[in-house]
Amino acid sequence: MRVTATAEFMLEPAFFPPLEPNRDQGSSRDAIGLGQRVGPGLDTRHGTILTLEDISVSFDGFKALNDLNLYIGVGELRCIIGPNGAGKTTLMDVITGKTRPSHGKAWFGETLDLTQMSEVQIAQAGIGRKFQKPTVFEALSVFENLELAQKTDKSVWASLRARLSGEQKDRISEVLDTIRLTSSVNRPAGLLSHGQKQFLEIGMLLMQDPQLLLLDEPVAGMTDAETEFTAELFKNLAGKHSLMVVEQDMGFVGAIADHVTVLHQGAVLAEGSLEQVQDNERVIEVYLGR
Repeated sequence: MRVTATAEFMLEPAFFPPLEPNRDQGSSRDAIGLGQRVGPGLDTRHGTILTLEDISVSFDGFKALNDLNLYIGVGELRCIIGPNGAGKTTLMDVITGKTRPSHGKAWFGETLDLTQMSEVQIAQAGIGRKFQKPTVFEALSVFENLELAQKTDKSVWASLRARLSGEQKDRISEVLDTIRLTSSVNRPAGLLSHGQKQFLEIGMLLMQDPQLLLLDEPVAGMTDAETEFTAELFKNLAGKHSLMVVEQDMGFVGAIADHVTVLHQGAVLAEGSLEQVQDNERVIEVYLGR
């Protein structure tokens, strides 16, 4: 039985008796399940970290999402593509609690009902989002940005008394190495290149230990070298985290994606490998062009 998330629920590990697989989930869910269990309190017994079923969102009569179904597997790197107005941003808004669907179900793991959770609760549960434009604290150093982003008590009193532990320093060093900013550790974030700011913001998300990362057009405005590194970074993060990448750069999509979902008019038009969706007649007609 699914239960509605509460703050208390998310703070403690949860244990649930085995359930029979949901036969109504469909082949998409069955195909991507990786059968892992992720993190304390998050039940992913069926290998699915995100389940969206029959999601609809309307704005003044316009259906931004129309009975959308989407399943993301544990540790998967999924790319979402589609023409402008297809519903990609609204999809991420629903997942992060910014927009409430008028209809449908949205589950994080098997038990956390995203439609009943606040944006803060969803972030604390393990969903991190990166917008297209990097948002870093430009007056602070790279190190200070990562320090500020870590999962700690952010109250004024706690912040005044805070001292980094050896473990916290090691974690920051690890993230710096992951995003290749070790040599810029003391540099003000405002002096970084556009691509480096993107990497820093990804590092800030990683400091939160997210289980699902939502990334909106992460390579927009990057150099070829930065785009190549981003592809390498995402492939290294997949498995440790689940990633959902919204992207228009088909070369980048081809470099990272095992599974691609094409949105059109608020619904899933096609799914499969990049080669499969590129050969789909409907996808060619509405998105890729002939």
